[in-house]
Amino acid sequence: MDEFSFIRAIQPKYYKHSSVIKGIGDDGAVIQPSSGTQLVIATDTMVENVHFSLEYMTFEDVGFRVLAANLSDLAAMGSQPVYYLVNVSSPHSISNDELIRMMNGMKELADHYHMDLIGGDTTSGQELVITVTVFGEVQPNKKRLRSTAQPNDIVFVTGYLGESGYGYQLIQDGYDESNRYFHQRHKRPEPRIDFVEVNQSIQRLCLNDVSDGISSELNEIVQASGVSILINWDRLPIHPSMIELEHKRLEKLVLSTGEDFELVGTCSRSDWEHVQTNCKNNGINVTKIGEVLAYKHQKPTVYIEKNHVKKRLNQSGYQHGNDKGD
Repeated sequence: MDEFSFIRAIQPKYYKHSSVIKGIGDDGAVIQPSSGTQLVIATDTMVENVHFSLEYMTFEDVGFRVLAANLSDLAAMGSQPVYYLVNVSSPHSISNDELIRMMNGMKELADHYHMDLIGGDTTSGQELVITVTVFGEVQPNKKRLRSTAQPNDIVFVTGYLGESGYGYQLIQDGYDESNRYFHQRHKRPEPRIDFVEVNQSIQRLCLNDVSDGISSELNEIVQASGVSILINWDRLPIHPSMIELEHKRLEKLVLSTGEDFELVGTCSRSDWEHVQTNCKNNGINVTKIGEVLAYKHQKPTVYIEKNHVKKRLNQSGYQHGNDKGD
């Protein structure tokens, strides 16, 4: 990697936000925070052959996916994306041109949300490792936290569940143009910033992004909020093309595979109608999947009802530190 030519190639010609006093080109970026907002910061690291593979993804796909995963965290916090930093460690076998293609994949998504690249770092290593840090702005009273679910809330989720995992399985089976939709859902997920934008009027939303599997995300919500949740299998949104999959396979995809980067959350019953209307008017699929129980257990628990039988839904999604293999 030629660090200096790489930096010159990715340095923005201008910055979209006037709050960027100094971006790339010095020892640090200088930002003037917007008045009346709070800064949300999220970071994520992706490693080749753990979180992505260049065997079936282009460098542009990799860049897009890494940034999308970070933006999903900002969406779950209710914030609007503004800046990002990128740290890259790459082997000598990857050229500057290929790394620039990866950055262009990020830029495609960043431009959509009017984000500025304000810095980062490069180094050489044995494998391609990418760390992205994103910054978002949020009004102090509109933070969307895991800890704000309340008894009698409606539990909802955006989009369909299990599509990314199914797309990955289809990719492993061999490319078929008829499955392109699912391939793209795995390679180029779309963070639900749109849901946050259209629901600014809702005073309280508890949100979590579906990165590790909905079973994991719901358990994080009940632990943070000190409540219990009951969801119904028959209400979970599943793409029509997946309905006929073998049941155990479908169950794992929907509940545990993750990386759909949809949003799961809760809101008051009085606000649910407004959330539905806001989403419908903006082409966002949102589904009621359950409710926060009206009583609090000594131990917060997630339950799933299937075939009229209620069982505990354990935290069975992807856990960091375990190789995911994709």
